[in-house]
Parts: sequence; C-alpha cells; structure tokens
Amino acid sequence: MAQKFGGKYSPDGQSDNVAPQAEVFQNARRSRAGGRVNLLFIAPLPLAWKAFTSDPVQMLQYLVALGLLLLAAWLTRSGQEAHDAYDARKVARRPAMPRKIFGSILTGAGLAVAGFASHGLIEAAIFALIGTALHFFAFGPDPLSNKGLDGVNLHQTDRVARAVDEAEDHLRAMSDAIKRAGDRALEGRVDRFSQAARALFRTVENDPRDLSAARRYLGVYLLGAKDATVKFADLYSRTRNPEARAEYEALLDDLEENFAARNQKLLLDDKGDLNIEIDVLRERLAREGVHHD
Repeated sequence: MAQKFGGKYSPDGQSDNVAPQAEVFQNARRSRAGGRVNLLFIAPLPLAWKAFTSDPVQMLQYLVALGLLLLAAWLTRSGQEAHDAYDARKVARRPAMPRKIFGSILTGAGLAVAGFASHGLIEAAIFALIGTALHFFAFGPDPLSNKGLDGVNLHQTDRVARAVDEAEDHLRAMSDAIKRAGDRALEGRVDRFSQAARALFRTVENDPRDLSAARRYLGVYLLGAKDATVKFADLYSRTRNPEARAEYEALLDDLEENFAARNQKLLLDDKGDLNIEIDVLRERLAREGVHHD
C-alpha cells in the first residue's frame, strides 16, 4: 500500500530536535460537535425543494420552517462546543445561554411549522412534541450550574474562570492566526505550546490560590504570544522568511519552557502545602495518643 512520505525534509516533516506531535493529543477527548450535529444542517434541506414547488402561502411556511431548523442546528453545534469546553475544565462557569435547550425548542417549532404546512394543526402539535423530545434526548441539556471546587469560595472560583477564559481566547487567536502562515508544522508547534499552557491552566483550576503566581502567564505573556503570532503569520505568509521562522520557533520554545517551569513550581508548592498539612495532622494525632509507626 502506498504511503505518503513524511521524513525530515518533507513539507510537513519535523527536524530531529522537535518533540513528537503525539503530545498534542494527550488527554484529548472526542468532541460532541461531530457527525450528528452536521446532520442537523442537512436534514431540513428538502424543505427548500418543497417550498418552491408549493403555492405562495405554503412556500413561506416551508421557508420559515427551514430557517428555524437551520438556526436550531447552529445553536446546537455552538452549545455542544461550549459543553466540551465546560467538561475539559475543572473550574468553569455555566454557559450564559442554554443553546442546546433553545435548539430543542426551535427544532420542535420548525417541525411544527412544516407539519402545519403539509397536514394540519394536530399533526403540527405531534411533530413539535416528538421533535423537541428527540432533540433533547439526543443532545442532552446544557450545563446549568457553575463548576468549582470544594472548599473554594465563589469569588475565587469566578476569578479563576474569568482568567482562564481570557487565556483560552488568546490561545484560540494564536491557532487561528498561525493558519494564515500555511505551514502545518508551525500549526503543530503552536498546538504543542497550547498544551503546555493548558497544563498550567489546569493546575490553577485545581488550586485557585495559585492564580496570583500565574496571572502574568495567563494574561500578559499569552497576550504577547498572540500578538507575536499574528505579526509573524502575516509576515511569513508573504515572504517565507526563514530567519523570522527560526526566531518565532525560538520564542515558542522559550515560552513553553517557562510555562512548564512555572507549572512545575506550582505543583511543588502544592506538594509542600500538603506535606505541611500532613505533619500538622500527625502532631495532633500524637497529642491525642495516636501514633503512626
């Protein structure tokens, strides 16, 4: 069987000193916004054919039904993506709008309009009920509560959630910008840096007290990385300047090393706090006459 060449000197190849891209998929989860959601955009399209083969009144009804069903599909996909982001984090705020629930309601409304145009009022009510129920059971509800940690007050949880939201926006902007460079190897390099940054995010979410020590990394440093990526992508897409590429990769190397070092330091600090708690508890037990061999 033929295989695509992927050696060191291929267009998408890696040099010997680059870490393998398998790390990009570490702890990755399958997205909910997959084939089922895409089918929601395809299923109502026959209504367009029925609209233009009907009388004007029915045409309007079919077009309204088509618009409602496509809007429901868009809301469902957006809600699934928000649900994925919510599940991936240990501290997260619930989505501001329950998009999947609204998608279920709009699906029922669209089927009701189509049923009324084709049959009548009773059929429209049946279609609305069945469509809403099937959509809800297929995709489930949106997250309806904030997700935090035991023993952490709501103010701290909210601060961490806002900081991580802002940091995730910077990473998404970096990923979008580097695509303009038209270089898959660079896209993979940005993805690996994003993994290192998200490891720091998860550490801060585990212990919001670490936010003060990591705030510059989540804000100032990521903002600078995003701005540098935007400028590099615009330059490299026009000139393919190898020096600019080397400097940008060196920047990502420095950033990734610093993010990993900060994450390791926070983890060691957390372990030190745990050891202190254990020692204090042992002293209390010893005063109660309980000794550990």
